[in-house]
Amino acid sequence: MNAKLDKAVTMQRAQALTRLQYGALCYRFDGDTPLVLLITSRGTGRWILPKGWPIPGLDGSATAAREAWEEAGVVGRVSPVPLGAYHYAKLLDKRREVPCKVEVYPLCVARLEDEYPETGQRQRVWFAATEAARKVDEPELKQLLGTLDPMALRRLCPTATGPHST
Repeated sequence: MNAKLDKAVTMQRAQALTRLQYGALCYRFDGDTPLVLLITSRGTGRWILPKGWPIPGLDGSATAAREAWEEAGVVGRVSPVPLGAYHYAKLLDKRREVPCKVEVYPLCVARLEDEYPETGQRQRVWFAATEAARKVDEPELKQLLGTLDPMALRRLCPTATGPHST
């Protein structure tokens, strides 16, 4: 086989093994500035978006909203249209990783609950979008956060200013 064919076969195998997840870009506005809610992962403490595996009976946006509730206590309005996607390697255990693609749905936060399924297991902090982009590790997620369109986000929650709690 030649190098191009080897690379093409490797890419096809990687795409076939890639698992789909759904994530929520939880946001609110401080004046005209969009703020993004990041949470810490349970395993490594990295800054991430709430995300998870598909849930039977729920579409991508509903799954993203459910994950935002379970992992961060978020209640709000989720868009049925994804904002974008990013890839990362999920560590299943100390020896195994699985490549994942995360479809990201914008979710305008109406409020944050104090009690939710993963209360006490993660930190949650509001960041300006540009600062959030610096906090995350995944290059494609950095790009997505760094290029957010405040006008497009405002259309999903035109009058909400959102909660100011952490």
